Amino acid sequence: MTGYGAAEGDVAGRRARVEIRTVNHRWFNLALRVPAELAAIEPELRDALRRHFERGHVNVQVRWIDEPAGAASIDIERAAGVVAALRELQQRFGLDGAVTVDLVARQADIFALRRGDEGPVVAWESLAPVVASAAAECRVARRREGAMLGLEVAARLQELERAAARIAAQAPERLVRERDRLAANVRQLLGDRPADERRIAEEIAIAADRLDITEELVRFRAHVAAARDALTQEQAVGKQLGFLAQELGREVNTLGSKANDALIAHEVVLMKAELEKVREQLENLE
Repeated sequence: MTGYGAAEGDVAGRRARVEIRTVNHRWFNLALRVPAELAAIEPELRDALRRHFERGHVNVQVRWIDEPAGAASIDIERAAGVVAALRELQQRFGLDGAVTVDLVARQADIFALRRGDEGPVVAWESLAPVVASAAAECRVARRREGAMLGLEVAARLQELERAAARIAAQAPERLVRERDRLAANVRQLLGDRPADERRIAEEIAIAADRLDITEELVRFRAHVAAARDALTQEQAVGKQLGFLAQELGREVNTLGSKANDALIAHEVVLMKAELEKVREQLENLE
């Protein structure tokens, strides 16, 4: 899900800003940019972000918004590398625009401490509240989008339930037709010879059991109910819904293989189309 959150706070005597941007992704994929002074606490930062977000491409930038007086200097080698990389990017892709001082200065770690100066000792505990605030703001935006996606998935589940109800209404008549067809075929094959009605009844019962879809419909309704219940939960349910969608797909496939009926086969096609729409939305739902 998409979202944005930002927060600022005092960290080790300086002012830090944390910005978090997220976009849709099936798994958790983190892109992290931090100043060199914070490299030591990067593992704790990654773990915290993993707890805040289960899925999505998560782009996080942590930067200082102030510099200690008299301590700022330019890392010339890094700046030269940034300029060269930007110009190569322009040439390779035919991009317009100039490589300006403002553009280069916005890149990470262009400004460094002068040789001999030591940076602040930064503990994870000092940065953690700022990260938590930015993550909370981002999650609010993600929840808004998640609510809209949830409504769309719920509408698709309702369509699936309606299709299952139509199949359930059609199933008894289909079994009667199949019974009559089998009995007529047996009598046609026997011709004038007497028929063993008991044996015919047994074969029809076996065929009816093989074509019965009651269990599939019961499981299908149970999976739909579980998916609808999951949509009401406050926690992340994307993976749970993904599993339920997979199980729904299995039941629909079984219904299709047992259908032997044009009307039921048509409903199965519609159900598969609705399930595909559900899966597409679940790719974006946490």
